[in-house]
Amino acid sequence: MTLSELRRRLADGGIEDADVEARLLFCRVTGLPPHRLIGGDPACDDPALNALLEKRLSREPLAYLLGEADFFRETYRIAPGVLIPRADTERLVEEAIARIPRGARICDLCCGSGCIGISTLANRPDLSCVSVDLSPEAVALTRENAERNGVSDRLSAVCADLFALPSEISRFDALLCNPPYIARGVIPTLSPEVLREPEAALDGGDDGLDFYREIARRLPDLLKPNGLALLEIGYDQEGAVSALFRAVGASPTVLPDYGGNPRVAILSRP
Repeated sequence: MTLSELRRRLADGGIEDADVEARLLFCRVTGLPPHRLIGGDPACDDPALNALLEKRLSREPLAYLLGEADFFRETYRIAPGVLIPRADTERLVEEAIARIPRGARICDLCCGSGCIGISTLANRPDLSCVSVDLSPEAVALTRENAERNGVSDRLSAVCADLFALPSEISRFDALLCNPPYIARGVIPTLSPEVLREPEAALDGGDDGLDFYREIARRLPDLLKPNGLALLEIGYDQEGAVSALFRAVGASPTVLPDYGGNPRVAILSRP
């Protein structure tokens, strides 16, 4: 199969960025660097390329097929069963790097691949982090990604449920979290690719706010006095999330993502 044929089949199958994805898949199988594809139409007869094409046409997410994804300034191994990092979440990391006090001990709740905590540590060598997720697969992947990005000596990963946290997951200087926040009834309307990601990483309960309620309830345990929390929120949740935290004495500031949508709620524990 030639590169142009791969591109055409992806486009015919409804893949929006067919040119970019064709090059990424072609390079993954052949091992060619991307610059070798410029101005040419190389061919590959490896059956693995056709297998990847069929999986992508069935809407398997590209990151799962490539086995990795870039996020912020780092690269992460990604596997099915763990949420794929999004560019919008980089806004949270950007603010965390700028705002967290020196020498802080931080917690990355609902860590998934570990990207939030790890990218924060990778760009702030004075920090340490405890990453927490309910999924054993996510915890294992976080440990692998911490090693891959050179921060494993400053990060520990714990398998625990936010709704039943052990007492030692407490008293942090800063809390980072991208929780599940999609309302349960909305999930069936999501794209086929998103529906291949773990539902537990998407489902925020009937109104999408279950995890924010629990974080607000646990805020005095999770954070030291005046500790900082940075939470990703849905584009339409600014008012509801702000009200939840105002009710426990915190006053969130909500910042937009790179597309201009409300995305990062920043607050201090009273």
